[in-house]
Amino acid sequence: MVLRKALRLFFLSVAICALALVWLAYYAAFKPNVRSGGEYHELFLTDEESFATLPTALDTLLKDPCSFDRLRRIMRVKSWKPGHYLLRKGMSNLAILNKIRRGHQDPVNLTLNNTRDVYQLSGVLGRQLMIDSAEWAKAFTDSLFMYTQHLDPQKLLCTFIPNTYQVYWTLSVEKLLARMREESLSFWDAGNRMALADTLGLTTDEVYILASIVEKETRVEDEKGLIARVYLNRLQQGIKLQADPTVVYALGSTEIMRVLNEHLRVESPYNTYLYDGLPPGPIYMPSIATMDSVLRCPSHSYLFFCAKPGFEGRHAFAETLRGHAQNASQYRRWLDKERIR
Repeated sequence: MVLRKALRLFFLSVAICALALVWLAYYAAFKPNVRSGGEYHELFLTDEESFATLPTALDTLLKDPCSFDRLRRIMRVKSWKPGHYLLRKGMSNLAILNKIRRGHQDPVNLTLNNTRDVYQLSGVLGRQLMIDSAEWAKAFTDSLFMYTQHLDPQKLLCTFIPNTYQVYWTLSVEKLLARMREESLSFWDAGNRMALADTLGLTTDEVYILASIVEKETRVEDEKGLIARVYLNRLQQGIKLQADPTVVYALGSTEIMRVLNEHLRVESPYNTYLYDGLPPGPIYMPSIATMDSVLRCPSHSYLFFCAKPGFEGRHAFAETLRGHAQNASQYRRWLDKERIR
């Protein structure tokens, strides 16, 4: 009797312990474990981390990081997929663990605009995606890699239409370029843009390049089309563009307030005072509004324009060199008066 009673107590204890373990495992797996403070928290995981450091990363995101790690050990999960994950309010340890080990990423918003060249573009991408800026720049300046992607390095920026895109944080260079080519084709197919470019006698890349110059010439929206037509008139008549922003770009400086005669002699294919036609690539990422202003620029016979005196950023237009010289003289006198060098 004593032995039988002892066995019953033993099995009862084992059963209670088993139930306790099951309850603990269930509790660890299914209890809500995301800290309060908004609808979700962001978790960024790279392939350089290990589960040894993951609990530390989760300390600020989970109510009970230890229970998460306990469940991971029970399930013998040893790795995860790099990516950007949203830990939403009410999510359990099991849901979180399944999300990161299976790589069920949440997309991020990639915003592209106000970019001067591939180096600035690399910095923008490096701040918003997992690959760092140095790797982006290395890929974008690798002529062999660009060849395999069927892209001209000097015109690479033409592939990037300024906008906000939803992408995965772990996006590779190849996949980003493929996505941007698709977005570019969609952009030019929309709004009759391809046909409008044909009407101007330009390729889509040439529209982008011309728009990049217009973008740097003026911030006044209602002048962009007028300035674009000036350049088109000069191209059609075989006159050099003589666009000051291309000289500033060729000099590699963003601090030049006044383009002087000495600047005009800089040796560069981007110097439109020295070389005919459009430069070999864009000097900036133009806005969609500016590209549309180029495509729909009004007809006129102006061949020259010059900044007007004042800080409004507007321009005076002229059909003849004499009229342009008068406008330029007025502007120079104003610059001297304001001591702008």
